[in-house]
Amino acid sequence: MDSGKLYSVEGAAEFLGGVSKWTIHAWMHDGKLRRTKVGGRTMIRQSDLEAFIAESNRPENASEGNRKENQ
Repeated sequence: MDSGKLYSVEGAAEFLGGVSKWTIHAWMHDGKLRRTKVGGRTMIRQSDLEAFIAESNRPENASEGNRKENQ
C-alpha cells in the first residue's frame, strides 16, 4: 500500500490548482480520481493526484476535449 501524503478534498482541490471541492467530488464519483477512506473522512493520496494530472495531460485526452469543443 502506498504510504504517500494524504489530502483532504479541500487540500486536493488546492493541489490541483484551486478547482472547487465539488469538482473533486464529481471526479471521484465519475471514477476519474481515486479516494481513500480514513475513518469517516474522504482523503486522496498525493500519488493519485499526480496520476490524475499525468492522465489529464496525455495527448489523447487533449484531442478528445478539442473534438468535443468543435462539435
